[in-house]
Amino acid sequence: MRLLEFSKRFGDEESCKLYFKEFRENQGLICSKCEGKDFHWIPSYDRWQCKCCMKQITLRSGTLLEASKLPYHYWIYAIFFMVNTKKGISALEMQRQLGHKRYEPVWAMMHKIRNAMGNRDDQYKLDKIVEFDDAFVKASSDYKEDGTHGKRRGRGTLSKTPIAMMASTAKGSEKAQRKKNKKPTRLRFIKMKVIEDQTAKSFEDVVQENIDKTSTLLTDGLKAYSKLHEHVKKHLYGKIPAVEADKKLPWVHTAISNLKRELLGKYHNVKDDYLQSYLNEYCYKVNRRYLGEKLFERVMVAAVEQPWYGRKIVILT
Repeated sequence: MRLLEFSKRFGDEESCKLYFKEFRENQGLICSKCEGKDFHWIPSYDRWQCKCCMKQITLRSGTLLEASKLPYHYWIYAIFFMVNTKKGISALEMQRQLGHKRYEPVWAMMHKIRNAMGNRDDQYKLDKIVEFDDAFVKASSDYKEDGTHGKRRGRGTLSKTPIAMMASTAKGSEKAQRKKNKKPTRLRFIKMKVIEDQTAKSFEDVVQENIDKTSTLLTDGLKAYSKLHEHVKKHLYGKIPAVEADKKLPWVHTAISNLKRELLGKYHNVKDDYLQSYLNEYCYKVNRRYLGEKLFERVMVAAVEQPWYGRKIVILT
């Protein structure tokens, strides 16, 4: 949906509220008390009432908007801008566009949306051939415990946050394989997770939680990866020279490079406490890069999911 079409359809608060109500009804309502699905609408109170047990459900309850006092059009427009801007949008710019006086409520709203995106992706596991690597992302915690600046580089750095990067791939077309600058495989889905450290235990936990056991795992020869074969069907493990890293694990390096450029250009400085939230948004948009105008409705589904913070693991196919 283009911006002009969007502004005509959601021109005021009442139209956004009506859309949110109809969208929830189309997704289906479930009573939290008796699990009934038959409701009638009470317009004077903006809520539904279960015809079985008479329990009432407000328009916002069980959704991203629960306990929020921000108008409906803030949420609708925030989702639209977040999914339809290629490089994303910062909370400060969102505040300017919405015309809200305070920064904090807009910032919290955007993080709720990002968390819903992450919860949606957490319902799936990667399978088939999965590239796996770790990386560092610049965070705002640039100081050691004693207060001095952490200038150590590499795996011992204190000024960057470690993350685990996973990319599910499939065999590319014959035409793409014949081209010199094309990758031999095609990207399917990605996942990025913030990890506390780069120990074998941390990597094993990430693989168990996010990668299916029937997968083939591709990694470099880092010693901490040596036991990952216990959690997948096959593990291709070996030392990869630095000059060949982009050829052996092309998609994880491309994804992390694009992520760093996006974070630097859009936010400049990200606190490590909220880094996972930004990773959620990035991965969600990459995994649904071919949906186009349908992406807005996909995020709306995540926003009204009952409960939106729920979790169910399935396999990405």
